[in-house]
Amino acid sequence: MLLTLALRNLVLRPWRSLLLLAGFGLGVGVMITLLSIGEAMVIQSRDEQLVGGGELTVLPDGVDLEVLKTGGVGGMWFSVTNARFVYLQLLAAPRLQSLVRAAAPQMEGKLLYLRGPRLPELAVRGSGEVPSATRAVGAAPAVVAGHWDDDAGDRRWAAPDDRQLRHGIDHFHETPVGVRDPDSWGEWHYFNVLSADRRRWAFLTFMLGGEVPRGDWGGQLLLTLHEEGEPARRYARRIDRTAVRYSTQDADLQLDDAFVRVLPDGRYAVQARIPAEDGGASATVDLVVSPARGAYFPGTSLGAGDFVSGYVVAGLRASATGTVCVGAQCERHDEAQAYHDHNWGTWRGVTWDWGAARAGAYTFLYGRVQAPDSVLADTPFFFYLVDSAGFRAVFRPREVQYEDGRTIVVNGRRIAVPTRAVMLDIRGADTLRVELAIEDATATDVRGSIVERGESGLARAVARPYFIQMKGTARISGRLDGQPVAGEGAGFFETYR
Repeated sequence: MLLTLALRNLVLRPWRSLLLLAGFGLGVGVMITLLSIGEAMVIQSRDEQLVGGGELTVLPDGVDLEVLKTGGVGGMWFSVTNARFVYLQLLAAPRLQSLVRAAAPQMEGKLLYLRGPRLPELAVRGSGEVPSATRAVGAAPAVVAGHWDDDAGDRRWAAPDDRQLRHGIDHFHETPVGVRDPDSWGEWHYFNVLSADRRRWAFLTFMLGGEVPRGDWGGQLLLTLHEEGEPARRYARRIDRTAVRYSTQDADLQLDDAFVRVLPDGRYAVQARIPAEDGGASATVDLVVSPARGAYFPGTSLGAGDFVSGYVVAGLRASATGTVCVGAQCERHDEAQAYHDHNWGTWRGVTWDWGAARAGAYTFLYGRVQAPDSVLADTPFFFYLVDSAGFRAVFRPREVQYEDGRTIVVNGRRIAVPTRAVMLDIRGADTLRVELAIEDATATDVRGSIVERGESGLARAVARPYFIQMKGTARISGRLDGQPVAGEGAGFFETYR
């Protein structure tokens, strides 16, 4: 009977019947779709690889979003390089307080290896969060027993004091097993200090060199004192490895009676006594170097095969107080312009361009490292800019355009050196122009000398063997986020000829 009525209604009212059937089919289709979405959400909510909470997820550059839909954030072992720097200087920084209410670092499904004296090596998956930050973005799990709060490690990661930050980024390393040219391994604390009248400056290095700690290695102190228009005065001292104290956990370094030590407030105490290379009076350095808060470069480590090169700037904008003496003649520095970085790696055949300067309220760092046997004619530059609030921007100029306007003599050979340099970059609406005016330049033939940046005849065999160290002024101009950027100040720069 029902079938007969339905067929007769279809014959008598065909359009109305088709409309009703279409509506019924559409409703069934919508219901099936909603049920499928709900089932997928339930499945995803049970997936331990998915990170929850918040309104945005920050991922490494270049990640394919389609991968995230199928494998989750941790599906391919993704991680954010320098995650703590991203958290401290970007997401949780005062500069973005008007936009970011809370940020939470989260690690899910990280591949780790569990080792023990009586256990075979096991592959495991690890997860990590900072409890207070996770709660702030609304992703805290329901705790049915006990408590889930920040411990000392969480606080050291998310809110380090200045001392903890220095040790975290400025600690030492050891020569990797299997690295090419292990005898060319070098690692050093480097400082420079500029006098108030900008006519005198000092370059100081505390260095470890050789295959540390397994092979033939030791320490060295290097100091060069410069005065504009005068020959440089060089000081050097070798330290037996039995008198060396370094750590892969902190930034402190002891070379016999000389040391670099991080004070409780995050400043660096630097003391050294170094004989003159020409047999003259020894030099004595006694300084306290104070990095400006937020003005640091978190570090990068370049590696291609068995080549390693690492670099951190713990004091991009810093001041130095204390004395630099030659014999009984001392120069006193009070809050003098200073800089501190840390380098490590293998240095045979490596060259670079580098510079750091103040420019009014801004401080910048630029550079590139040219690895030995590089397949690239020129590796890319980076330009890193900070202001009083910390990290400001990164630019990528294609090159430094040097203008050689004078010559100097090195071992009887005339070497052309720059008197001016320019860098340019445009990134969307942001623009940058940097002009360097070189006031003084010295050159060293690195095939036979050791200078403050770790170069030596043992460690180098390069097509451009003359290492050029320059002092001058820098002027920056351009626009960032629609606002003009301008400043001028003093700095130091390096290249090769």
